[in-house]
Amino acid sequence: MDTIFINDLRVETLVGVFKWERVVPQTVHIDLEMAADARVAAASDDLADALDYHAVSGRVRAFAAEAEFQLIETLAERIADLVMQEFSVPWIKVTLHKTWAVTGHRDVGIALERGQRSG
Repeated sequence: MDTIFINDLRVETLVGVFKWERVVPQTVHIDLEMAADARVAAASDDLADALDYHAVSGRVRAFAAEAEFQLIETLAERIADLVMQEFSVPWIKVTLHKTWAVTGHRDVGIALERGQRSG
């Protein structure tokens, strides 16, 4: 199984438990790794046969920009569900970075994996 990846997708969203976080959008950085079999797309050289990372990026960006969650865990889980369902991805790893959330650190975050890699 091959891996299609998107790194450092930046989205302004409302995420956090503190009062100010419920009204001030913050930039989150999202990395996605998705299982795909790239052989058909490589042979045909046709986007229709590929996992369209441009479409995935746009959909994740739109979803996250409209989201309002308290926990980054919830946002990451919903992104994984969305990509797996809408793009027929059998396995995904979502890494979500919330920059400057903790004093003295550049970022904190979560990395989760869902589904099964095969092949």
